Amino acid sequence: MRISTNTMYQSGIAKINAIQLEQKTLQEKIATGKRIATPADDPVGAARALELSHAQRVNTKFADSRKVAQTKLNTIEANLTGVTNLLVAAQSNLVAAGNGALANQDRAMIATDLNSSLQALIGIANSKDAYGNYLYAGYQTTTQPFVATASGASYQGDTGEQLIQVDSHRQIEVSISGDKIFQADGNDVFSNLSSLVTLLNSPITDPASQTTYTSSLASAISNLQSTIDNIVNVRASVGGKLNELDALDNAGVDRDFQYSQSLSELQDADYTSVLSDFAKQQTIIEAAQKSFVTMAGLSLFKII
Repeated sequence: MRISTNTMYQSGIAKINAIQLEQKTLQEKIATGKRIATPADDPVGAARALELSHAQRVNTKFADSRKVAQTKLNTIEANLTGVTNLLVAAQSNLVAAGNGALANQDRAMIATDLNSSLQALIGIANSKDAYGNYLYAGYQTTTQPFVATASGASYQGDTGEQLIQVDSHRQIEVSISGDKIFQADGNDVFSNLSSLVTLLNSPITDPASQTTYTSSLASAISNLQSTIDNIVNVRASVGGKLNELDALDNAGVDRDFQYSQSLSELQDADYTSVLSDFAKQQTIIEAAQKSFVTMAGLSLFKII
């Protein structure tokens, strides 16, 4: 079989082009630090890397959701701390109001303080979170939950509880409807405080009115304590959710590290190996080019 000069040229050029293509691929790996530039480089590895990248993005979204949940719950915790402090102070005033040596004017002064506490409590109950939503309105986050009335305050929200997906298998409640805090089990703290203001402003004129006052005051103090106990339980529940979110965060950080490590093993280039291959290919292409130049300089006439 005879081989033409043109065929030899084409074969030589094709060989050099193939080596140059390999060099280009190696240069890309060196520049990017990635072993897989396209799915064709490693179809199985590329598919696995795609799965891991998707899982890592989902994990990051859950981490963002947990931050939102933590912000909401921390706001509720801080808010309920203020409510607890206010009610404990009011309870202290009521204990003082039971002192039989107080005059009607003294009780009226306590009533003024208590009325201020009532108005402050309504304000706290209408607090908003960092996103501008009412904390205690249930699903009605743009509706003011409590409106002051002559007998305390009426609830305008609903009983819904907002949920946030904080992990693949966990949704967590990040809101509490106001009726479960301030009006739980029929014990309306606003109505209770309003009645106390009226009671303290009512003069004691005889033993019968004194007996009524003492009995009503004791009942109101007991109701106030029930409200405080309920709020303490709610705060404990919020604290438990925050602890759970911290645990989920730690697990999420561990997963993210594992995803990153697995992706690195799949995608990252072995610089030592790549640089060695590049140097080897450089030597091969130089030899191929010299060989081609030598071959191109040959002809039948020179041989003769």
